[in-house]
Amino acid sequence: MNQSTDQDPKFWKTVRNDLHNAQFKRTFRQDYRELKEYFISRKRKERLKSLGIFRRFFYISWWLLKAMFYRLTPLRRLLFLVGIVFILMTPNVQNQDHDIHVDMKTTRLGAIMVVWVLMLELKDKLLAKDELRTGHAVQEALKPESIPAIPGWDVWLHSEPANEVGGDLIDFLPLGDNRFALTLGDVAGKGLGAALVMAKLQATIRALAPDNPNPDELAAKINTILRRDSLPSRFASLIYLELAAGNPAIRFINAGHMPPFLISAGNVLEIGKGGSALGLTSRSVYDVYETQLQAGEILLLYSDGITEATNENSKFFGEERLRKLLSDRARLSAARIGEEITQAVKNFRGDAPAHDDLSLIVIKSDIVS
Repeated sequence: MNQSTDQDPKFWKTVRNDLHNAQFKRTFRQDYRELKEYFISRKRKERLKSLGIFRRFFYISWWLLKAMFYRLTPLRRLLFLVGIVFILMTPNVQNQDHDIHVDMKTTRLGAIMVVWVLMLELKDKLLAKDELRTGHAVQEALKPESIPAIPGWDVWLHSEPANEVGGDLIDFLPLGDNRFALTLGDVAGKGLGAALVMAKLQATIRALAPDNPNPDELAAKINTILRRDSLPSRFASLIYLELAAGNPAIRFINAGHMPPFLISAGNVLEIGKGGSALGLTSRSVYDVYETQLQAGEILLLYSDGITEATNENSKFFGEERLRKLLSDRARLSAARIGEEITQAVKNFRGDAPAHDDLSLIVIKSDIVS
């Protein structure tokens, strides 16, 4: 008898594996923290601080239950409510020939209704997760190589979405004539909406950049398109940078992003404070910043997912911590510097979830003047 290769796993084997591998305390704390973060408003979080531990527990439980209940569809809400009522109803107790008979049919029906609602919600979640997984695969395919080959330059690019898909843009684009463009952007918000705007922004830059030698004019055109086609609440910060093989000169525009860090002789300096973000106003004007990187000097472009990463105590990783890390590791390769930054952020965050995408570009000059 032929057996399908797509078989369900063995039930008890799965349970044993779960008992062996599950990190109950860590997983519970993380899930509980994410539930509060998603369902409980900032105002209610402030109110919880004045409550004792037991009252806090009941308030949180009640708020979470209400929040999840209201997010069900109308039919599922009714099924869930009726199911809970049936479960809580006192069964009929009958005395027949000294035997006690308890009618549990209503309770069982209520349990089936609640489980049915949970199964429908799980189905929706799995379908959405499959779609996000597909979106993640598309984003991964659009990413450039981590270490692009540019003569005279040591470059490392990296991006990690906080969720399945992200709103950060990292890109590398050959422009011809030994000219290259590097892009780091951050779309407001996160999740699928930000990811779609990010994909449009990347496509727009790739289409326009080769035929626009002036970064400020390029930024103005991108701003016009994003302003025209995007939602009013969607905007993006962007650093667009150009360099050439064997030439220490770089130039870039900064549209509402954090200024890059220049690491030279152990000093960490900010350069290129930018104008308004893309998509905010149709009257934006962008300045072109120009500088030269001598051999061993480093330029870091990064997203706020690094400096605004928080640990379990809600403390930020912060700009000063990043500055110190950069000054201590300036002699390393671009890849090693980038890897140590991302690892430092993960170590700092610990078990706390990532709230924002983490992206950076490390550019180190190997050009001897």
